Amino acid sequence: MSDVLAPDEIIGPGRNGDTRRWLKEAVFALPRMVKLIGRLIRDPRVPTRAKAFALLSVGYVLSPVDLIPDFIPVIGETDDVLVVVLALHRLIRSAGHDVVLELWDGPQDILEIVEHVVDIAAGLVPARLSWLVRRIA
Repeated sequence: MSDVLAPDEIIGPGRNGDTRRWLKEAVFALPRMVKLIGRLIRDPRVPTRAKAFALLSVGYVLSPVDLIPDFIPVIGETDDVLVVVLALHRLIRSAGHDVVLELWDGPQDILEIVEHVVDIAAGLVPARLSWLVRRIA
């Protein structure tokens, strides 16, 4: 039975550790991320449509009406997560790297990790939904 692969043989020790570090840093950056979002929404250099989409996404998450009801395990929260990820990605990308960097109050490497995580999450969103959001926001 030596044909069974261990998880480290599939993922590799370096890559797995990097992913865990990125996720850990992203979670610790949440308070700074909330401040950044607030600053981006108040900044006149950020397009109004991106701000509106971000605010509407918060309203959608807080609303009891969902495309997929929340009482369905796992899948019920998926639509909320997709909307938030797309809104966050759109807000950051439409502001531009220089504006985001100026408004960020933490280390630059943490911001890069957060942007990387948001980009990865936005890449997991179905292409048709991403296209629709780009057209709207």
